[in-house]
Amino acid sequence: MLVRAYIGLGSNLQNPLFQIQNALVALGQIPQTELVRHSRLYRSRPMGPVDQPDFVNAVAALDTQLDAYALLSELQSIEQQQGRVRGVLRWGPRTLDLDLLLYGDEQITTEQLTIPHPGLLQRSFVLHPLYEIVPDLQFASGELLAELAKNHPDDELEILDAAEIHR
Repeated sequence: MLVRAYIGLGSNLQNPLFQIQNALVALGQIPQTELVRHSRLYRSRPMGPVDQPDFVNAVAALDTQLDAYALLSELQSIEQQQGRVRGVLRWGPRTLDLDLLLYGDEQITTEQLTIPHPGLLQRSFVLHPLYEIVPDLQFASGELLAELAKNHPDDELEILDAAEIHR
């Protein structure tokens, strides 16, 4: 059975544009999974410590036959392949962050995985790219993505143009 999953991508180290582009290619190579579409790339200010570079963010839609835990394992493998080092500094700089935002309509709360991703509904750098690729999304809680995106300002987001991306 195919499940639509949404993945948040973020990077602010070691050429973030390159990291995100490579991650999108890698997402398309996950077994039993198809990369359906992805948002444009956005630049955003970091949530955590201010003494770090801006992030490049995007959201991707996948159709997968993998269960949520197998998909999470694939995402973590891609992060490691691209040099992700998990440190003690929460919201610190990273080469790549792949967050499993939504997995169908499932709600999962375990030590290993929380779906919907915590903070999803409060983060403009996730809401706006997600809205770009699925504007009619309604969360299991009943909230409409369109309303949430409208109520979260995008003035701290910058859409990266093709010239920047292909530099």
